[in-house]
Amino acid sequence: MARFGQVITAMVTPFDAAGRLDLDGARRLARWLQDNGNDGLVIAGTTGEAPVLTDDERLSLFAAVIEAVTIPVIAGSGTNDTLHSIHMTKEATKLGAAGVLVVAPYYNRPPQSGIDAHIRAVAGATNLPVVVYDIPVRTGRKIATSTLLGLAREVPNVLALKDAAGNPGETANVIAQAPSSFEVYSGDDGLTLPLLSVGAVGVIGVATHWSAPEHQEMFRAWASGDVAGARAVNQALLESFSYETGDDSPNPIPSKVMMNHLGVPVGQCRLPMGPPADFVLERAKKVWANLEARRNKAA
Repeated sequence: MARFGQVITAMVTPFDAAGRLDLDGARRLARWLQDNGNDGLVIAGTTGEAPVLTDDERLSLFAAVIEAVTIPVIAGSGTNDTLHSIHMTKEATKLGAAGVLVVAPYYNRPPQSGIDAHIRAVAGATNLPVVVYDIPVRTGRKIATSTLLGLAREVPNVLALKDAAGNPGETANVIAQAPSSFEVYSGDDGLTLPLLSVGAVGVIGVATHWSAPEHQEMFRAWASGDVAGARAVNQALLESFSYETGDDSPNPIPSKVMMNHLGVPVGQCRLPMGPPADFVLERAKKVWANLEARRNKAA
């Protein structure tokens, strides 16, 4: 079993009708996710709208969710500022997080040497497992394979990668050359099955908000050697993957609409994401109806 489990949701951050952080809503959502097939949670990541949370809000969110559930909670403590990331990582450690998520510095566009030094400095501020988050579409920089391997080999608590780089072939090189204790999680729902084929251990997902049972089913099928079964589940999830983000409705807007539709109130996104267009709810209803029909057929 992977260190944090196989199916982990990058949880949305609930806000109330006035746009204030809803800690009771965060606790309810975290428990709902735990009860509906998730092995762990990432909080205050991309999907959690970390860039629009104050430090106090982020730390309050860490504390509330860690207290609310019994599954591992990975705290999104990384920013594009190394000293700030060190501070947030120390605070997350004090609050009892199971690990921290450290994203490659965004906007700054540092060289590989800067990315490497940033992650080493943050990892040195904690004894918790560090999950490196590589998402070049949002950061503007790909973490090079050589940088990832250096971190995996030389920094004892750099123990995992959330891979949203979109290149399973290169991820295969990372997995082949990294220590056996270094775990790779898919950070792109649509590439989870391809990444399983090269050695990924799980997913830190978005559609897992509402499809964790199907993801668990896909992982079980894959582990048992039922490749056709895993492929069939993946095909059933394609509609969810298409729904969860897009240029006309980027992540996390669709996930919040879906959770509200399912009766788990999470409010709307803060600007600059802002409220959803009307079509997003109609798509959510269709995606959920199709997934529910599949579940009923299998029951």
